[in-house]
Amino acid sequence: MKLIPLGDKVVLRQLVAEETTKSGIVLPGQAKEKPQQAEVIAVGPGGMVDGKEVTMQVKVGDRVIYSKYAGTEVKLDDEEFIIVKQSDIVAVVED
Repeated sequence: MKLIPLGDKVVLRQLVAEETTKSGIVLPGQAKEKPQQAEVIAVGPGGMVDGKEVTMQVKVGDRVIYSKYAGTEVKLDDEEFIIVKQSDIVAVVED
């Protein structure tokens, strides 16, 4: 199956959270905070959204940082994704 976002929506795959702190302390599963970094998996077409012209500024493969409580979590084929509005993405991470 494939997720195809509509309008200004973006499908993200969350990057794996660190399991140890910088000082070497191993964190149990419930103590780990969800990372706010993700990889862009699919991008909607943009266009007219709520009466405003939206141009998509991210592309498939980009690493992004998104708002902490943004999006809808979806599980598809045993893989978890987050669908967010483009406006919930706050930055693109470049190497």
